[in-house]
Amino acid sequence: MDQSCQFCRALKFKNETAGMCCANGQVKLPDLRSPPQTLRALVAGETSESKHFLKNIRKYNSAFQMTSFGATETFNDEFMPTFKCQGQIYHRAGSLLPLPNEEHQFLQIYFMGDADQRIERRCRVIPNIERQIVQRLQNFFRENNALIRLFTTALERMPADDYAVIIRADRTPAGEHERRYNAPIIDEVAIVVVGEQVGSRDIVLHRRGGNLQRISETHRSYDALQYPVLFWQGEDGYHFNIKMRVPRTDTETNKKVSSMNFYAYRIMIRDNSDNHILRCRLLFHQFIVDMYVKIESERLLYIRLNQTKLRSEEYIHLRDAVNTDANVDANSLGKQVISPSTYIGSPRHMHEYAMDAMTYVRAYGRPDLFITFTCNPAWDEIQELLLRGQASSDRHDIIARVFRQKLRSMMNFINKDQVFGETRCWMYSIEWQKRGLPHAHILIWLVNKITPDRIDDIISAEMVRLGFSSAW
Repeated sequence: MDQSCQFCRALKFKNETAGMCCANGQVKLPDLRSPPQTLRALVAGETSESKHFLKNIRKYNSAFQMTSFGATETFNDEFMPTFKCQGQIYHRAGSLLPLPNEEHQFLQIYFMGDADQRIERRCRVIPNIERQIVQRLQNFFRENNALIRLFTTALERMPADDYAVIIRADRTPAGEHERRYNAPIIDEVAIVVVGEQVGSRDIVLHRRGGNLQRISETHRSYDALQYPVLFWQGEDGYHFNIKMRVPRTDTETNKKVSSMNFYAYRIMIRDNSDNHILRCRLLFHQFIVDMYVKIESERLLYIRLNQTKLRSEEYIHLRDAVNTDANVDANSLGKQVISPSTYIGSPRHMHEYAMDAMTYVRAYGRPDLFITFTCNPAWDEIQELLLRGQASSDRHDIIARVFRQKLRSMMNFINKDQVFGETRCWMYSIEWQKRGLPHAHILIWLVNKITPDRIDDIISAEMVRLGFSSAW
């Protein structure tokens, strides 16, 4: 990476989009602080204890997470360096204290018995984690995580079980002075009697109860409650009220920062800045998957709420096909929401691409070249960007960016440099292998057809003779 963004100092390759990191200075977020030595030593990967922690980092995060993570994770008997899940992802929170005769879980563990009892409970719930690491992390989070400190204070002041803690999504409690709830970089918290008006996205944590509340993915504490190892201070994550800024004057605009803009900013590699999130391996993978689901949910919500703007009423034939399908029960359809072809990955988007391909075949015949381009995790561009102790499988963000630049370079080599002759048209599809490496299938139509002899002039493969020494 030889380019640096003039606005946010993000490192980029020469041909990467200028605004991919901060929308050309319109997105400006507070920097994430580098963690103190207790946590920094565990994610450094330099000692045997640190290597054990990184190998089991999702387990340690689960031992201290304050909300449950709902998804069906997929496993493979073979080597699987990536996090995969199926179905819908959701986070849920319970009460601060369990019902009588029930075990403490998640957030409730922070408020049970003494320190030894809490450590014992975490080690019993999560197998194969070391007690001494759990003890250090437990003390670390109680000292540094503002959410945990506020929950502890709130619980001490609750006179009865009909009280609850409310984590406001975007405002202080009604009738209270803002400064009273202006805790550093976290949400506003209030103790209220049950019955006060609560927003649909607010988190309500009762003192004691058996109900679980689903957390809105656009709540500012959504990330910190689930990933204490990543957001060790309890920092705010993405929410609707983050405004874009004018780069020259640093003043707010009326335009809001999207979740994609927010998390693209968060995972960038920056000059002279240590991004703690990028060191967390499989937990970083889970976080990326979780946040991408949030991005997709935001996009789908926009489509559902803006059907008129998207002129979906003009999709007459599509609606007729759904309404006349004999296999569809009209009573189970509910409200029809039609996704536009601009929504990447939607059926209409894929159908449009397939029709484009068939148009090429109809106009120019079958393609002349079928090329498979595969990612090599040993590429120098990947290896040079890895942090100490990391493998390429730990950094899918680097793999994706390097592969995209390599693929673009090869397509320019074929189309602009015309290594096979003048190109009439082309298309490619990128797929991801089970182990997380991308590859592209490329179709090329040439103006002047070529024969296999021409290909042999450019590409050749030879068998090495037995006993022949080679530096390959």
